[in-house]
Amino acid sequence: MTTVLTTENLTKEYQVDETTITAVDNVSLELKAGEFVALVGPSGSGKTTLLAMIAGLLSPTSGQITLAGEELAQMNEAQLTALRRNRIGFTFQANNLVPYLTVRENVELMLRLNGTYNKDSRRQAEELLQRLGLGERLNSLPSQLSGGQKQRVAIARSLIHDPALVLADEPTASLDTALAYQVVGTFADLIHEQNRVGIMVTHDLRMVRHVDRVIQIADGRLEKDTSDRYDIEVMAGLRQPETVIRPALNGKVKQNGYLKDTVAVSLT
Repeated sequence: MTTVLTTENLTKEYQVDETTITAVDNVSLELKAGEFVALVGPSGSGKTTLLAMIAGLLSPTSGQITLAGEELAQMNEAQLTALRRNRIGFTFQANNLVPYLTVRENVELMLRLNGTYNKDSRRQAEELLQRLGLGERLNSLPSQLSGGQKQRVAIARSLIHDPALVLADEPTASLDTALAYQVVGTFADLIHEQNRVGIMVTHDLRMVRHVDRVIQIADGRLEKDTSDRYDIEVMAGLRQPETVIRPALNGKVKQNGYLKDTVAVSLT
């Protein structure tokens, strides 16, 4: 698989009075085309700061970011703006749909903004919206849609311009559980089908059931990076942690008043 995004020793520090606060601490990642990744961690762990640096919205204190073969540190502000417009798709908790545009027009707007709208754009937008189950809502206004439908329009808008990278920041926070599963599942399918890189920031570990990889951040540092399906399903609550029987270090342990040769140890 082609490498789309790398971060090398990425660090972001802030100076508050005489104190240095490290929001992101020496994070190195490599993400490949077709990977859908969940970025998880407690509030204040550095997730949003890391996402903002990857998007070119925030400059790192040190380290570098390479997206689709381009090093962000070498770009000026105009070039970064063009990169975000052409190579990155965004989906947020607030879907930010234009209220006076129809569903189809909201999706087409992304192509108009980056100057790639042409005679095939309407068909392209309609096909993507059909894929997302919105074929009968093409001419509806956002006020006529449910929360889940609005979020699917936002997903279509984030994918319509053929981005290399799609960033989703808490895209299901305002949805109920059933709708959230539906939205993230559809998002995952499209990331895989279109061979993009998708990064989803979420506080809801149940949503990681749809991802290929989970990256956990704590206090700005990379704590865990796993693509092991068993680990991911345990995080998502789909499985209970299993136990294995391992030899005790001293060969014997006392359990319920009896000497045993082995002891059960949790895998997690």
